[in-house]
Amino acid sequence: MRHIRLSLVGFGVVGQGFAKLIMTKHDFLKQYYGVDINLVGVANARYGFVYRQDGLHIPAVLQLAKERSPLKNYPGATHWDSALEGLQASRANILVEVTPTNLHDAEPGMSHIRTALAKGMHVVTANKGPAALAANELISLAHQHGVQMRMESTVMAGTPVISTIREGMAGSQVFAMRGILNGTTNYILSEMAEGSDYVEALEDAQSKGYAETDPTADVEGYDAVAKTLILAALIFGRTLKPEQVVREGITAITREQIQKVIDQDKRMKLIASLQMVSDGDGKKTMLDARVEPTILPLTDPLARVDGVTNALTIHADTLSEVTIMGPGAGSIQTGQGLLADVLACVR
Repeated sequence: MRHIRLSLVGFGVVGQGFAKLIMTKHDFLKQYYGVDINLVGVANARYGFVYRQDGLHIPAVLQLAKERSPLKNYPGATHWDSALEGLQASRANILVEVTPTNLHDAEPGMSHIRTALAKGMHVVTANKGPAALAANELISLAHQHGVQMRMESTVMAGTPVISTIREGMAGSQVFAMRGILNGTTNYILSEMAEGSDYVEALEDAQSKGYAETDPTADVEGYDAVAKTLILAALIFGRTLKPEQVVREGITAITREQIQKVIDQDKRMKLIASLQMVSDGDGKKTMLDARVEPTILPLTDPLARVDGVTNALTIHADTLSEVTIMGPGAGSIQTGQGLLADVLACVR
């Protein structure tokens, strides 16, 4: 039996969902994987970091969160005012980092991850900020300290995209990929294809919780850009800056444009794409990165992906075309991606 001590930084919807998942699957993981996961540390931005060497009782921590009570009220636990202080002073095998995404400087997640790696902790994250801005740097730092840095949940939540390509397709040379990586925009375009205009579809998405009150990150393509940067780094080994991704959102698309596309037996989707291209003289290849509305024939596997579902089509030398489709958001779905990465670290 492997006994794993785990710290969880970020205790919002995703963090609480992950805590519930490892609690409900505790016996299953012991029986089928020989792993006993013990949550020893939990932190959030408002109430700091709590740590108990013998483990925290997950229902009790969840109850504190439900009541919006300070984590320091957990009986018998050591408390620090910030997650960074707690990480530096406590001990765990794995850090699960799920603080909110910040695409400007990736903080505070970046500092949490660097601190944990330097202490010899494996790191698993769903935070797109550090992954988008410094994936290769963080992986290199992890290698220096002999630990794993895993980011499955940063793209398509728990749907196994990164691990499928890097491990399941090991040895295959990927030269292009394109996908629907944002469920909010896909839902809006799907509703517009059913007759809604953009404003109606957005309001519907907001009412169902698919879109934020300020939907800019989704509808202007910034969320999909972040995931494109992550795939560029992890699959192609190329570190790109956000401004190197051609970006166009969906806010200017009209119902009339959508109907015209439908009349041609085609569909319009917000597609994120990466493709290796020659620089012109044939001596060097470049990575063309785009997020933009794209018209697809119905024969394209992405054309019929509707609602909040995500999908990614990979083009490679040995497997000409592979499409992975599944949920791209949700607390339990994201928690599944985090759990898979935790088990990969254990292996």
